[in-house]
Amino acid sequence: MKSIIKVSIAFCYLISATMQSYAQETANDLDLKAIEKAKSGWWSQSMENQEERIAWWEEARFGMFVHWGVYSVPGGIWKDASLGRAYAEHLMRIKKIPLSEYKEKLVSPFNPTEFNADEWVKTAKDAGMKYFVITAKHHDGFALYDSDVSSYNIVDATEFKRDPMIELKEACKKYGLKFGFYYSHAFDWEHPDAPGNDWDYENPGGDRNLFGGRGYYKEHPELIARMAKYVDSKSIPQIRELLIKYEPDIIWFDTPHKLSFSENLRILEEIRKISPNVVVNGRLARGFGDYINTADRPYEFFPIEAKNWEAIPTTNESYGYSQVDGSHKPASFFIQLLAKSASRGGNLLMNIGPKGNGKIDKKDFDILKGIGNWLTINGESIYGTDKTTLPLQSWGVSTRKNNNLYLHIFNWPKNNKLIVGGLKSKFGEAYFLNDQNKSLLKMERINNEDVEITLPENAFDSINAVVVFKIKEPIISAETRLLSTIDENKLLAFDAKLHGEGFKYGDGKQSRYYCYNWITKEQYISWDIRVNENVMYDVFIKYQSSQDSKGTYTLSVNNQKLTNSVAISHKKKENKIVNLGQINLAQGKHTLKIQPEEITGDELMKIFEIVLIPSK
Repeated sequence: MKSIIKVSIAFCYLISATMQSYAQETANDLDLKAIEKAKSGWWSQSMENQEERIAWWEEARFGMFVHWGVYSVPGGIWKDASLGRAYAEHLMRIKKIPLSEYKEKLVSPFNPTEFNADEWVKTAKDAGMKYFVITAKHHDGFALYDSDVSSYNIVDATEFKRDPMIELKEACKKYGLKFGFYYSHAFDWEHPDAPGNDWDYENPGGDRNLFGGRGYYKEHPELIARMAKYVDSKSIPQIRELLIKYEPDIIWFDTPHKLSFSENLRILEEIRKISPNVVVNGRLARGFGDYINTADRPYEFFPIEAKNWEAIPTTNESYGYSQVDGSHKPASFFIQLLAKSASRGGNLLMNIGPKGNGKIDKKDFDILKGIGNWLTINGESIYGTDKTTLPLQSWGVSTRKNNNLYLHIFNWPKNNKLIVGGLKSKFGEAYFLNDQNKSLLKMERINNEDVEITLPENAFDSINAVVVFKIKEPIISAETRLLSTIDENKLLAFDAKLHGEGFKYGDGKQSRYYCYNWITKEQYISWDIRVNENVMYDVFIKYQSSQDSKGTYTLSVNNQKLTNSVAISHKKKENKIVNLGQINLAQGKHTLKIQPEEITGDELMKIFEIVLIPSK
């Protein structure tokens, strides 16, 4: 289309519209045919042994993710300019580094002389991790293994001349960890026909359209053939050699939206032909993997209906090593996040970014050591556990294995009385998992739905103290959440009932664990709650507003109403914590609602949570 000249503007528009319609139809037809073929044939057959294939993964619950490559040497700095908290592994794209310069300055001199596969895998083992996933090729297109498909690899193109993948596989075998690869099947900034590099080539998916690059195929049908050419010449051949040469237990993909869905399915079909027992994550062909992945860097988890899912936190805000991003979370954050994911039936694949010389950053090492120390004592409450049917608790979360309930106490009750809300089953003994003597805790049923456990005055573990609670029969649970009348209660929007059409969930990152798209008065949010005694609460709301967030809302329970206006913001996004007032709750069940009174902007607000604090 770009070459057409000396035609009328009207005729140009007509031709463009026709081509876009053709491209969309072509892409859609290819996708539909590929989906029909998969569901009626090879994919359905491959799922017959899915439970057996994924059994080890379900038991593991915790793994190590490693982003490492030539980008690890600059560590987020290029020509004295910092990337800040941007993903350091995206250096080439963000700084638009020409491929020739990238090869000269980063690839050719790459020589990580401090790399020690045994140390890496032992660190993962000591951290309590059960599987290990390493970037065999990231978006820059550079293979971190000895590839026969492309000489753009660590053995042929660098000073290192070794294959770290072989060494890591052997170390995983030594320490008993499952081993696997991350492979960037779509983005490839080295290949002239692959999505992503729009500074060396005329390719889609670069900075101008980082998300949703697939839209280019509708506008430019010629890219469909180029995309397939890349997949045939590099993506599938390299995946094939990874599967045959290294026999991984798991293979991990990302950014599938950069290819058409039919190409993603074609890649998955090849994988299943070669290796029917390898576990494949959910970001190759969404809906066709062995499990699904949530968003990156989770802080809270949005509701997930799938049985098998995995989250991928990282120690700071970058996946590749960044010398400028010091936003590392403490080990306590990941210990609680691991318990939260297990309590909902999920896995954590936790990322670190080793330095360019091959050494693990001390900040990462200290975090991993802290997690490992906790898991050495409390791993029984994580590995091989399932989610429970207990309602949410004010003090923490729960996991289960057979007739054992594991109570993960994040918030030690002020009165040392732990109430397990909603448990109707008959129960046996209880003791702390980290108590070698298994000293029995005093327990009593205080009503038909709740059991009270008397705790010592001082917490055995201030981060996550685990009580083993024996159940004598299958778990029978009440549905309504019990609030504490002594301690703070957080009601997350993720855990609310959403009424009306249009609500959406944020991805769960620290700045986005909200519900949004609150645009009509018919939409409202509610939580079913109960209390065991009369209580007054101070009520706080946390939300995010913007220049377009305007309106008023009412929090109500029974006949009590607290009305407020969304605080005017002059920023694109601004978090607010507002004291709405007080409510009185009588003993029994209640429904707490938040409803709009009027919405005068594009959206009412993005709501994170309601906090209820017993009044003194």
